[in-house]
Amino acid sequence: MSEHQSILEQLFSLEGKCALITGASGGIGRALSVGLARAGAYVGLHGTNVETLTETLKQVEDAGGKGVILTADLTSAAEGRKLIADAVEALGGLDILVNNAGINRRMKLAEFSEDDYDTIMSVNLRTIFFMSQAAHKYMAEHGGGKVINIGSMTTFIGLANVGIYGMTKSALGQLTRTQAVEWAADNIQVNCIAPGFIKTPLTAVGQWADPTRARWILDRVAARRAGKPIDLVGAALLLAGAGSDYLTGQTIAVDGGFLAGGSWDSWDASDEVLRGDG
Repeated sequence: MSEHQSILEQLFSLEGKCALITGASGGIGRALSVGLARAGAYVGLHGTNVETLTETLKQVEDAGGKGVILTADLTSAAEGRKLIADAVEALGGLDILVNNAGINRRMKLAEFSEDDYDTIMSVNLRTIFFMSQAAHKYMAEHGGGKVINIGSMTTFIGLANVGIYGMTKSALGQLTRTQAVEWAADNIQVNCIAPGFIKTPLTAVGQWADPTRARWILDRVAARRAGKPIDLVGAALLLAGAGSDYLTGQTIAVDGGFLAGGSWDSWDASDEVLRGDG
């Protein structure tokens, strides 16, 4: 083994690590699950649909990894805390928690009901808070760990018709910083990945099928393409491994340059690019 290989393995290998990824049924959660498993982590795959989780598990195993399916309803903080306990039992420990699960309901602020508000807040923020609290207790007693919260572009900016979702993702950025400050003494690094406009089975309908919305996005993305779930794996591997031992409290935008700024130049996107295929 070369010195170069040794350094890479030291910084990015997850061999012997146990990771829980919430919302692992598809899209971003599935890509992160397979990516962490490829790096050597034993992955706990959380979701509510066993059929889609089984497909994620198959992809993990096809990649040479090892995983286990875990179900929980994350509208309940109690179930979230139990999920941490179940993951520790099933995996034999917990070194990495990826808070990826989230929900959204698209409507104007004036149209949200109390049920809409409570459900989105519960899954996207309240349960993450108490799950992370339970994970912290375990990690602090076992030498440390990594917490990776998954934000969004609404961690930074306001977007119409996703107001409550945006509130939770903005708050998640602040929670990340506070967790990092309070848990540093326990050797726990906490960071956030803010995906840009990623094409998944869900967003293919909500974002990319609408030419007006797709053009608005692509006119502002320096990379001039939709993001792919696999584009997030590199950042996740950094934040899950030893390469981020002195990196904490940060929100990394994996957004193709959306937040970096814009160009004065106009351009004509092809139909394929507008669909997110380019």
